[in-house]
Amino acid sequence: MTAALALPSSSLAQPGNHLAASQFSVMMWALNKQGTFEQNLERVAQAGYRHVELVDEFKHWSDEDKRRILARMKTLGISVDAMAGMKQGFADPSGSEAFLSELKALIPTAQRLQCKQIILLSGKRIEGSSSQHEASIATLKQAADILRTENIVGVIEPIDRLENPTIYLDGVTEAFEITKAVASPNIKVLYDLYHEQRGFGNLIEKLDRNIAEVGLIHVADVPARHEPGTGEVNYSNIYKKLAQLNYKNIIAMEFYPTGDVVKTLQRAREEAML
Repeated sequence: MTAALALPSSSLAQPGNHLAASQFSVMMWALNKQGTFEQNLERVAQAGYRHVELVDEFKHWSDEDKRRILARMKTLGISVDAMAGMKQGFADPSGSEAFLSELKALIPTAQRLQCKQIILLSGKRIEGSSSQHEASIATLKQAADILRTENIVGVIEPIDRLENPTIYLDGVTEAFEITKAVASPNIKVLYDLYHEQRGFGNLIEKLDRNIAEVGLIHVADVPARHEPGTGEVNYSNIYKKLAQLNYKNIIAMEFYPTGDVVKTLQRAREEAML
């Protein structure tokens, strides 16, 4: 019998049919134009968040930067709930070894950041190839074995082809098929509602059918990637559905605020819990 994966206590929902304040995070790259990383970290804390997500900012930090930033995060009570940082994709039939090698090399950084989720991308679509789906499953099964020993979850993220025309994995339908075939608690789907709405829509039905495979959710409105309420997605209904489904993992804001950063982030979090 496989041992249950230990999730951070901060990711657990409170009892009742609602989302918890502790479930919300901010993807930091979306605030880059608003100031420095540390300035934005302060804003995130002021807005009431206790988690952040990173792309590859940590790769550019000096040892002193790391010491200072991690100390400040500790003081603010902020943790890193997810990080990216992988260049290799998992869907290249000839690239499995390179992907797994890079993943192994990234794990010590995740451990230093005390981060329990790594965002994984498929890489490019290979014209004429009919084996990328099967290659994804095979590679991610091996990745799951690596991640399980470190108590880390890999979340696979589809990207819509309006944003990335060359990406292989462009929607959650196939992503859910892949994670179900991998059949490991260490491989889940990052359901980015912005990307899925741009590519395919029908957001709630896919949540309803596949909630057990969702390890992380990203939030931004369509079409301009601003906060909920600025576009076409009915986030109120999505949040209600997540609460009904007893979704217990992280929901990360990944949008460009249209107004004051602190007030916009705070309002987005509070509206999600109504």
